[in-house]
Amino acid sequence: MSTIELPENNNNLNKSKSKKSRRSLFMVLAAFALPIILAKLALEQQWLDMGVTNKGTLLTNELTLEQLGLKTTDFEQHWLILYNLPEHCSIDCQKTFEAIHNTYVALGKEMPRVFPVALYQNELSGEQRQKISESKWQLLAMPEQAKQHLTKPQIFIVDPLGNVFLSHQLPENTEQLPQLGKQILADMKKLLKYSKVG
Repeated sequence: MSTIELPENNNNLNKSKSKKSRRSLFMVLAAFALPIILAKLALEQQWLDMGVTNKGTLLTNELTLEQLGLKTTDFEQHWLILYNLPEHCSIDCQKTFEAIHNTYVALGKEMPRVFPVALYQNELSGEQRQKISESKWQLLAMPEQAKQHLTKPQIFIVDPLGNVFLSHQLPENTEQLPQLGKQILADMKKLLKYSKVG
């Protein structure tokens, strides 16, 4: 008489079903967890561009022309490229000035919407003033209020309402000035394209 082996087969069948259900559960969990893990890694490791399209650095603290001791009415609601000159404008400073001026000129038909403004701390030489006066730059002595906020030479972009919101650091090497000019130009073109003011 033969023995019945049904319980063992049932046992194997149950084990097989249990493995399949565990595998299915693991796959479902992986399908939900994997995108979250990958997204976290992408953010932490900066794999993505993060959607940032501006070349300059957005200011985190509010800063206005009024806080710098400048009147918005003096600029007739124009966009500003504001160059905070170093304390002493040396040859590097003059090269930076020329590079930024070339950027301003590269705006082409959008030039009338933008005022280039330079803030100086110490008097410029007659030669420097003459070079600058040949361009469309406005030279202004830096107000005392501005010295609290503008601690180093850099370029700022100011909107027509007087908000200083974007900054560009000056390169350590003057050979990088063309790159700085391209970055400022890219930011200005984008701002002017999408802005209805100024």
